[in-house]
Amino acid sequence: MTVFQPTLKQLQYLVGLHEHGHFGRAAEACFVSQSTLSAGLRDLETLLGVTLVERTKRAVRFTPLGNAVVAKAHRILREAEELSDLVQSSGQPLSGEVRMSVIPTIAPFLLPRMLPRLRRERPNLKLYLREETSAAAMESLQHGRADCVLLALPFPTGEVEKETIELDALFVAFPKDDPRDLPAEIPAELIDENRLLLLEDGHCLREHALAACNRPELRASATMIGTSLHTLVQMVDNGLGLTMLPEMAIDAGILNGTDVVARPLDTPTANREIALVWRKNSPRGDEFRMLAEELRAG
Repeated sequence: MTVFQPTLKQLQYLVGLHEHGHFGRAAEACFVSQSTLSAGLRDLETLLGVTLVERTKRAVRFTPLGNAVVAKAHRILREAEELSDLVQSSGQPLSGEVRMSVIPTIAPFLLPRMLPRLRRERPNLKLYLREETSAAAMESLQHGRADCVLLALPFPTGEVEKETIELDALFVAFPKDDPRDLPAEIPAELIDENRLLLLEDGHCLREHALAACNRPELRASATMIGTSLHTLVQMVDNGLGLTMLPEMAIDAGILNGTDVVARPLDTPTANREIALVWRKNSPRGDEFRMLAEELRAG
């Protein structure tokens, strides 16, 4: 008896639809037309003899079995990725494609410093970058959409391997002539909780800043409004409050052209660990360690 097996492409379509909840967006993410994706999913359901997706004019709903198949599809696709990684790792180190997710509080500051040298010294490396928040980046890693992630720790990562790139100190940023402008480090108790501006939910730098201050009242009073560090700097420059910035952003010139000054935060935990992480037991682990070394050299 002939047994027909789902194709990896069909499973990619199914996972894409589950992730995006919309046929058009899923097709765009899979780089196919909507009709191609729909036909592929219909063929998959016919092949399996079950309904995986309930289609209505207003919504896409997965059946309980459909959700179970999606979970299994994630594992199959990840294994297929690791098979490709195994073959690729047997060739020249740091060559071919690497998909790296980078969080927004690192990408605009570290990458411009690192990428030109990496392109020059590793011409066979095709580094595909995707900017995502920490939670989204780790989800991409676990589901095989990313090969490695450049992020700031501490952050819950699950079962991964890592290489530390650097420790990134935290600074307090405020308008010039502010009474907190001391000649040295700023004690956490001098931070006015009613004027503290932080990144909105989803950015791990917010949690790092609050943890470094170790003042529970800041969590309740701080304004979570900024969508980027550049936005926060402009708000501080307009006298709307003060904020916390990582040293790499200051070194990259984020305060240039503003009347904002920054001083180090005087607490034992006033830093974040910049690290490259990848799936545990990845066959390309040695390559990612080499990539981490390249990032450290940048």
